[in-house]
Amino acid sequence: MSRSDMAALRPFLPADTPMLAAIFVGAIQDLTGDDYSEAQQEAWAAVAEDEVEFGKKLAAELTLIATLQNSPIGFASMKDNDTIDMLYVHPSVAGQGVGGMLCDALEKLAGGRGTRTLSVDASDNALDFFRKRGYVARQRNSVTVNGEWLANTTMQKTLGDGTAAGN
Repeated sequence: MSRSDMAALRPFLPADTPMLAAIFVGAIQDLTGDDYSEAQQEAWAAVAEDEVEFGKKLAAELTLIATLQNSPIGFASMKDNDTIDMLYVHPSVAGQGVGGMLCDALEKLAGGRGTRTLSVDASDNALDFFRKRGYVARQRNSVTVNGEWLANTTMQKTLGDGTAAGN
């Protein structure tokens, strides 16, 4: 049984912030251990410790929530109509289509707003997810988060009019 068959999407509400912060931290702790050290995971997860600031970031972007029986199970945010900023799912639903549903929605919204190319700075554990969706790696990055260096990859996907991804 696929969770995404029963999941629904809705816009972000400020009251969602504590639950989304918990999903963010849980996803980092449970899903990124093969690619990042414990110190890197802790620094990355600490971004959500200040829930007020985390909520402001979510509110400032186009943020969608995936829900199951009205409870948030994942979220995704887009900034400037051309960049996926965050895409996180609860570890219990990882690999069940929730991330794909969120990404589909952001791609449709971006395309509908005239965006030709959608970008994402994908964590190492998300590379295959985005690659399977037609995103092409453009460059490797090292970013510092709370004093720890983390690697990610800028990936891009061409949207709309049937243009092949990567051309």
